[in-house]
Amino acid sequence: MAVDELDTRILRLLLERPRTSVREYARILGVARGTLQARLDRMEREGVITGAGPVLSPAALGHPVLAFVHIEVTQGHLDEVGDALAAVPEIVEAFSITGGGDLLTRVVARDNAHLEDVIQKLISLPGVVRTRSEVALRERVPHRLLPLVESIGRTARR
Repeated sequence: MAVDELDTRILRLLLERPRTSVREYARILGVARGTLQARLDRMEREGVITGAGPVLSPAALGHPVLAFVHIEVTQGHLDEVGDALAAVPEIVEAFSITGGGDLLTRVVARDNAHLEDVIQKLISLPGVVRTRSEVALRERVPHRLLPLVESIGRTARR
């Protein structure tokens, strides 16, 4: 989907001020509320905007340990293992990947012992051959999209 300069300005506002009303966004941007709403609807329909809600901290919820667990799967069992991962609440994300392993999961835990329990649960899933874990020590760049949006906006202006 082509994103123009107004779309970029809208996305920047959504990221910087997520709890603002559509009416206020329109006022800030100097566009009609209907124009803004049409743009938002189009970006949702096209999959640019995929959700709206609070961003939660697993650490503040009592799960300060973050690990990335690579999972190697028996050939032909990727879908079954992927479905089984969805039933493990400590897995907050899972991706099919290339390279060393078949799946990469982001796992949160209360402590290292809890992380070990989660990994043991993963190893016991039918179709899982082995796992490899990496524990995150400190977040250096938090999840962010604003720099990407700004870069797209600069390209749209050219």
